[in-house]
Amino acid sequence: MSSFMNQKLRNGGEYYTPRPLIKTIIKIVAPEIGNRVYDGATGSVGFLVEAFSYLQGKAKTIKEQAVLQQDIFYGKEKKALAYIIGIMDMILHGIEAPEILHTNTFSENIKDMREKDKFDIILANPPFSVKERPEVQQNFDIRTSETAFLFLQHFIKMLKVGGKAGVIIKNTF
Repeated sequence: MSSFMNQKLRNGGEYYTPRPLIKTIIKIVAPEIGNRVYDGATGSVGFLVEAFSYLQGKAKTIKEQAVLQQDIFYGKEKKALAYIIGIMDMILHGIEAPEILHTNTFSENIKDMREKDKFDIILANPPFSVKERPEVQQNFDIRTSETAFLFLQHFIKMLKVGGKAGVIIKNTF
């Protein structure tokens, strides 16, 4: 990607995933109605909005449409502005009750993960240029300040057996 294009897609260390890439990942992962879908680094919720749109196209009955509004889309976002934009984006796209938490994804101890808290589908493009504090690293089996590795550990623990994930990982990982 050219330097100019890369600067256009980044803002303050955040990367805005192009919609065609998001749509392609969702098409490959192919979520189904009733799957619980999760993004642990929602940003402006592009993956969740596109997953909702994808599933809306598959919802043929009123019951299936109703299922898309109940306990399907989940996420976490650390930054306040991105959190607010994400909630607004979901509501504007027709998700009536977004399940997005304003929290640091890494503050949760992955060693305490219960099966009922896991997800069928994980979609994400988490930030990798940030370093995490030692006290946050205590929540992981393998401690590191490298967020790419922390997110990967988190997503593996959050995925149900037989689940599917479409996660963008930096090419130097």
